[in-house]
Amino acid sequence: MSADTSLATPAPVVAAEPSRLLGAAAALATILLWAIGLVITRFGATAGSLSLWDVVFLRMALPAFLLVPLLFRLPAAPAGRSRGRHGLLLVIIMAGAGLPFMLTGSGGLFFAPAAHAGALMPGSMPLFAALLAVLFLGERFTAQRGIGTVLMLLGAIAVGGWQVIGGDGNTWRGDLMFICAGAMWSCYTVALKKSGIGAWQAAAIVYVSAFVLYTPVYLFWLDSRLLTAPIFHIGIQVVQSVASGLLSMAFYGYAVRRLGAAPAAAFAALTPALTALLAVPLLGEWPEPATWGGIVAVSLGVALANGAFNRYTVSNR
Repeated sequence: MSADTSLATPAPVVAAEPSRLLGAAAALATILLWAIGLVITRFGATAGSLSLWDVVFLRMALPAFLLVPLLFRLPAAPAGRSRGRHGLLLVIIMAGAGLPFMLTGSGGLFFAPAAHAGALMPGSMPLFAALLAVLFLGERFTAQRGIGTVLMLLGAIAVGGWQVIGGDGNTWRGDLMFICAGAMWSCYTVALKKSGIGAWQAAAIVYVSAFVLYTPVYLFWLDSRLLTAPIFHIGIQVVQSVASGLLSMAFYGYAVRRLGAAPAAAFAALTPALTALLAVPLLGEWPEPATWGGIVAVSLGVALANGAFNRYTVSNR
C-alpha cells in the first residue's frame, strides 16, 4: 500500500509545477506594476507639467468608467448583519482605498522620493493590517509576524525617521503621508474581508466613489494643467491608472489562486527594492545608504509578516 502511494504522489506535483510558475510570474508582474506605478506617479507630481490634482484625477478617471457596470451586481448585506454596519464597512472601503488614500499616497510623492514610498507604504500595510486583524478579526500575532513587524519598524526609521529628527526639508512630510496611506489600506483590507464583497466589486466602489466625489471639486476649484500639459505626460498617467490599478489586481488575484494567499503576498517584499532601482534611471533619484538599509529591513519584514518562509518550513519537516 505504501509503495502504491509513493508512486502516485509525484504525478500531481509535476503537473502542478507549471501552474506554480505561472502564479509566480503573475506575482512578479504585480509588484513590477506597483513599482512602476509609484515611479510614474512621482514623475507626474514633480515634472511640473501636471499638478498633483491632475495626477489624482487621471489615476481614477478611466478605471471608474470601466468599473461602473460592476456596481449593479453588488451583493446585499449578509444575513444577520444590520444595514448600518454593512454601510459602515462600505464607507471604510471607500476611504481606505479610495479618494483619501489616493490623495495621501500621491501627495506624499510630492515631498519624498519614490524609494521612500516603495518602502514605507508596502512596509506599513502589513504592520497595521496585523494589528487590526488581531483587534477585529481574532487572528493571532505569531512570533514570525512579530519579528517581521520589528524589522518593518526599524526599516521605516532608517528610511524616513532619521529625517524627522534631522529636519531634512519636507521629505519627512511625504514619509508620514506614506505611512498614513499604509494604515488606510490596512483598514480597507480588514473591512473588505469582513464585508464579503468581491475584489472587483470593491474596486468599482473605490474608483467610482472617488471619481464622483473628486471630479466636481477638481473641475471648479483646483489647479488643472491638463489643457497645457504634453500628451505624453497625460498618456503615461492614464496607462498607469489601468496598469497599476486594474491589471495588477487581476495578476494578483491569479497569483493568489495559484500560489495561495501568504506566498503571493510575500512577493510584496520585492516592491521597496524594485521601486528604488527603477527610480534611479527613470527619475535620477539615488537613495541614501541609510535608505538602502531600511529597504532591506522593510523587505525582509514584509516577507516574514506575510509568511514567506512558512511553505519552506512545512516542506522540510
